[in-house]
Amino acid sequence: METDNVAQLVSTGHLPGWDDVESLVQAAYRRYSLNHDGTVADYIPVLAEIDPDLFGICVAQVDGGAVHSAGDVDTEFSIQSISKAFVYALVCEEFGHRTVRERIGVNNTGLPFNSVVAIELNDGHPMNPMVNAGAIATTALIPGATPAEQWERIRLGLSQFAGRPLELDGVVYQSESETNQRNRAIARLLESYGRVEFNPLDVVDVYTKQCALRVSACDLAVMGATLADGGVNPRTGEQVVSAQVCRDTLAILAANGLYERSGEWLFEIGLPGKSGVTGGIVTVAPGKAGIGVFSPRLDFAGNSVRGQLVTAYLSRVLGLNIFASAAHPSQSTCE
Repeated sequence: METDNVAQLVSTGHLPGWDDVESLVQAAYRRYSLNHDGTVADYIPVLAEIDPDLFGICVAQVDGGAVHSAGDVDTEFSIQSISKAFVYALVCEEFGHRTVRERIGVNNTGLPFNSVVAIELNDGHPMNPMVNAGAIATTALIPGATPAEQWERIRLGLSQFAGRPLELDGVVYQSESETNQRNRAIARLLESYGRVEFNPLDVVDVYTKQCALRVSACDLAVMGATLADGGVNPRTGEQVVSAQVCRDTLAILAANGLYERSGEWLFEIGLPGKSGVTGGIVTVAPGKAGIGVFSPRLDFAGNSVRGQLVTAYLSRVLGLNIFASAAHPSQSTCE
């Protein structure tokens, strides 16, 4: 990520004016559109077919739902691991803070997102909901008498976050179903530790479907803005989850959203975020906005290269970093 001389604003509790945000989103697109670093994911065959040059940026404000966009913001792609954040929020809404913390965990594993070793090292505890073991355990908690009911609950819940009906990408789902042996092994291992109470293969199937939901960069921005505004969708005005659930979800994202690079992400950008292997990144500026970026070329950790650069830039120029501050003018109280 860059540490250049771009003017940096300190967080003020609100965004700059509409025109300023609009021009800075356009500037971010121009600034990074010629960056071609990274490679497209190919461990799921169908993902290797995506156009590597697609690039879209969207910022959705919580105040009035204003949307600022540039590039391929309406191009749909499978949500993949970004779904973990929103399914976790749905489970927190259902079961509450303490239960989900005890069942799923909150701590970074420091290991790859699909690690089996991390499960064994922690006596079967998933550790956090952003790695695959924790995400599968989280999906298993979604209410429903059958896998079909659980899946529909997830689809409707994520559609509420996006403010429009989301649909399954059947081609991606089929391709992933044929290559998800590692996730099946993780689910079986979790079952052996009592962390999955239903048929583990059914749970993996539902999880695979949630990852294959189709979204756009603008959908991600609206979903992020919903978490930024205490659970109220800026597009529909609907209260999707509680403010408490948003707080818990954003804390998890800050600690674990970019896998083993989460510390670097937080250090450079200072915002909760979540990446996906198709090149999407959702970032949340609490009380201000959601940022959705789509660019398929990934770094070694599976995070969008341009997505990280764009988000770092917008965090600086829009004054979004939650850790940034300036000295308050001293005022003497003595006469």
